[in-house]
Amino acid sequence: MKSFPAIKKNDMVKIISGIYKGKIAKVLFVDKKANTVLLEGTNRKKKHIRPNQQNPKGGIIEIEAPLAVSKVMFVCPKCQKTSRSLKRKKIKSGYSVRVCRRCGEIVDKVWGKNLWRQDYRNVTKK
Repeated sequence: MKSFPAIKKNDMVKIISGIYKGKIAKVLFVDKKANTVLLEGTNRKKKHIRPNQQNPKGGIIEIEAPLAVSKVMFVCPKCQKTSRSLKRKKIKSGYSVRVCRRCGEIVDKVWGKNLWRQDYRNVTKK
């Protein structure tokens, strides 16, 4: 059974190995079955296109290729530090949210019901 990646769409991640090592990028797509992520502006590959109606000349285009989840680390939007994994906490309103292991801040935006300050205080205590 594959582990569920803690990284979601629109998260910022830092690449920890390969040509793009050290670069911070935004996640465009997460493939849970293949355990890969598609990052904005990184891991660019060239693809040869044969002539068709949209592209009558054909040619070579650059596309972003997926990268393994194990090669990226989550970057916390609050403290700007990286961590490979995130804690999951349940707050009073019943939502399960992701929490940064370094600073203890809530990473997820929770939609729907109004959340009171006490919900946030209970999660951020260490």
